[in-house]
Amino acid sequence: MDDEPTRSSAYHTTRSAAGSTIVSLHGELDLLAVSAISAALDTLTAVSRPDVVLDLRPVSFIDCSGLGLLCRAQSRVRARHGRLRLVTPASTFRRLLRCAGLGGAFEVHPDLAEALADGTPVARAAASRG
Repeated sequence: MDDEPTRSSAYHTTRSAAGSTIVSLHGELDLLAVSAISAALDTLTAVSRPDVVLDLRPVSFIDCSGLGLLCRAQSRVRARHGRLRLVTPASTFRRLLRCAGLGGAFEVHPDLAEALADGTPVARAAASRG
């Protein structure tokens, strides 16, 4: 019998850069993964003005419980007047957000450098015009 799992195990890594906490989520964000990762995200979003970047580039799959995890993190960050950014170049993930009615709910960036840049994209555009 093959002991190798058919699905990739989810895990996360955390580091700091440019005043933000970067959490790289890996594998599949499904019901099993969410239960393992939610406590860590709750801790990171419990502080005043959390600044969190969720790097979703290594995520291979996300289901409704994974979307719920992202929504919970967003809600906790907003309640504490912080900032949450998602990093994913995948157009399929952006489409999933739109289909779930979450198209405008998150600040989504195609790469980590853009996500870590100071200010929101709107603020940067206004500053460059002024």
